[in-house]
Amino acid sequence: MPRPLPSLNALHAFEAAARLESVSRAASELHVTHGAVSRHIRALEGELGVALFQRQGRGLALTPAGQRLRDTSTAAFAQLREACDDLRQGAAQSPFVLGCPVSLLARWMIPRLDRLMADLPELALHLRPQETSFDETLGGLDAALLAGEPPWPATWQVHPLSRESIGPVVSPRYAKKHGLSPGKPEALLQLTLLHTLSRPKAWSNWAQSTGLPNDKLSLGEGYPHLYHLIEAAVGGRGVAIAPAPLVADDLANGRLIAPWGFQETAAQWVLATPARASATRAAELATWLKAEFAARFPAESGAG
Repeated sequence: MPRPLPSLNALHAFEAAARLESVSRAASELHVTHGAVSRHIRALEGELGVALFQRQGRGLALTPAGQRLRDTSTAAFAQLREACDDLRQGAAQSPFVLGCPVSLLARWMIPRLDRLMADLPELALHLRPQETSFDETLGGLDAALLAGEPPWPATWQVHPLSRESIGPVVSPRYAKKHGLSPGKPEALLQLTLLHTLSRPKAWSNWAQSTGLPNDKLSLGEGYPHLYHLIEAAVGGRGVAIAPAPLVADDLANGRLIAPWGFQETAAQWVLATPARASATRAAELATWLKAEFAARFPAESGAG
């Protein structure tokens, strides 16, 4: 049965000292002390039962055994470095799979996808729609873009992007028909409000933040996703409640207005990654997303 290899740290220290022909230079390359390299070499000689260096004047010279081990270890470490470099390059070139709620994907990510790909051409982004909440492992994903409240799962690395803000939005035509105007949210108490089944407390939370009695609100048509809810508001079906980023483009082009602005919630938009994800690519994406969330949009608009 083959005997186990000596300590990898000891072999690494010896290989560096033998290749550089200096314990001091090896210590500098490995970012350790001169004494640490010397101790590793002595331990390796003790385990192998042979001398690897011998004194030669004021320096050290390799023994025949040391020369043999140098040639073998240098070739082995070179192969290891090459394999690791290939693996890193392969990981950097593999698709970066981003999970994204379907409504955010449709209304926010896809309209910005060309710009993202132009700004981060090396990312090789692959978007995966997410119908349900993300699990603690983020299985099959390199990252997840979502809104939520801490505490986060201990298995996630979380990049905060922006505080979440929500507010009522309505088509200009519907606002004119019902006489909705800025500064008078009480008018909502007389209307049947659109809502989404995925965010059942959105209206009550917004009402509390603005001082409206949430028990006086009347909820009407419900939709499975925010995407459908917002499209219903665009189509003039009524007043919807939505996160600011998902309606930013509609506010900018006049398809929707937000007569009473937006209120911050306790939630955050974050980019969450599992421990195995590429830290560099995730950090680059988080920086880009944070800048996009910070971009100005028409937070308020008149109803006239």
